Amino acid sequence: MRIDKFLNAVNMTKRRSIAQDMLKNGVVKINGIVVKASKNVAIGDTITLVFLDGEKYYKVLQLPATKSTPKSQQADFIIEVDESNV
Repeated sequence: MRIDKFLNAVNMTKRRSIAQDMLKNGVVKINGIVVKASKNVAIGDTITLVFLDGEKYYKVLQLPATKSTPKSQQADFIIEVDESNV
């Protein structure tokens, strides 16, 4: 699954266009590497989101089968980890 679709499907962004804008500006990394919107996400990858006040790290647990998932099920797909576990 493409990273821009993944970010939207698991409710990390409200719209796919926001995810694409984040990717275009280089604030999304997979396994420490800045990626483009077409990069595929795999189970076990670490997604890093760079914010003005720091970075947040997420581990991919599984890939969603549908275009969108309920926000209550977000923990089934990603888990936030701290920097020492990256």
